Amino acid sequence: MTATDLEFAQHLSPTPKTVEQREAILANPGFGNHFTDHTAIVDFSVDADGEGGWSNARVEPYGPIALDPAAAVLHYGQEIFEGMKAYRHADGSIWTFRADANAARLNRSAARLALPQLPEPIFLESLRQLVSADRDWIPTGDGESLYLRPFMIATEAFLGVRPAREVSFRVIASPAGNYFGGELKPVSIWVSRNFARAGRGGTGAAKCGGNYAASLAAQLEAEANDCKQVLFLDQFNDNAVEELGGMNVFFVFKDGSLVTPALSGTILEGVTRSSVIQLGRDRGMNVVERKITLDEWRDGIASGDITEVFACGTAAVITPIGQLKDGEEIIGAPDALPGEVTMSIRSQLLGIQTGAAEDIHGWLTRLV
Repeated sequence: MTATDLEFAQHLSPTPKTVEQREAILANPGFGNHFTDHTAIVDFSVDADGEGGWSNARVEPYGPIALDPAAAVLHYGQEIFEGMKAYRHADGSIWTFRADANAARLNRSAARLALPQLPEPIFLESLRQLVSADRDWIPTGDGESLYLRPFMIATEAFLGVRPAREVSFRVIASPAGNYFGGELKPVSIWVSRNFARAGRGGTGAAKCGGNYAASLAAQLEAEANDCKQVLFLDQFNDNAVEELGGMNVFFVFKDGSLVTPALSGTILEGVTRSSVIQLGRDRGMNVVERKITLDEWRDGIASGDITEVFACGTAAVITPIGQLKDGEEIIGAPDALPGEVTMSIRSQLLGIQTGAAEDIHGWLTRLV
């Protein structure tokens, strides 16, 4: 059976949330706190001849996953995921942003974690099926969306160290408000000196849970110092800036250039990152992917050569960075205002995603 032949069976929930329950959630969804009524699932298995294939595509009620205690994902962390959003446009249609890029990154991550490749048509159809079933869950407030979480886990019950022969691909959805909550204002970032998110030759370029688990101790340290996020450095490369716990970093220079750390194998290639790069070039900005060190960040803020710093990612879109805390040293100002370039790119990006601005690059995919 080919990817185009795979049909999704519909097993819709007999007890979905009531209209009143759903509206109460959508009035203040937060981020990642609530989940829609359904999930989309496709199974993978390898047969006696060693041939693998995807089958049993379905939409079923959202609920716990039954796993054998020996499932490979529980012991060897063989899993990957993606993060996307669905937006309701003014005409009522529902769209997602750069789904092809997410599908491609999922498969790059799958290759690194020795998981099977998922054909893009199956990836896209799983999104369509889930969003179609849960279309009433999309909030419409400013900056709000339906967050989509596709993920793949190794489900085979086997304790030998080898790639699993049984895998489950799933998509869940969660109505999402603004990631950092409330009014958009510059956030404070903590410099991690004790932890690394990923190492060379590791899984830093893959979107897998282990990278995020490795960032959590540093994130707790950041929160203890009144910071929203943590910055990871490459201590073996002049303290080169890498990324935040879950976001890429950009610098706006006085000369009009837009700089972001070059991909090194330890940095996740963010879909929002690549979109910002393209939007910057569309504006005629000199967009540069290169090594940028903590010293350059410090000196650039002090001299005025660096005029704005912002982070970007699917969940938060674009968030201005006000100050960087490195132990007792503080770079930037706690009362910094969002930069003009930062907010302009953010507005354009959100405009494209929500249908309010022209999509000249064909980044949108209609789901419903």
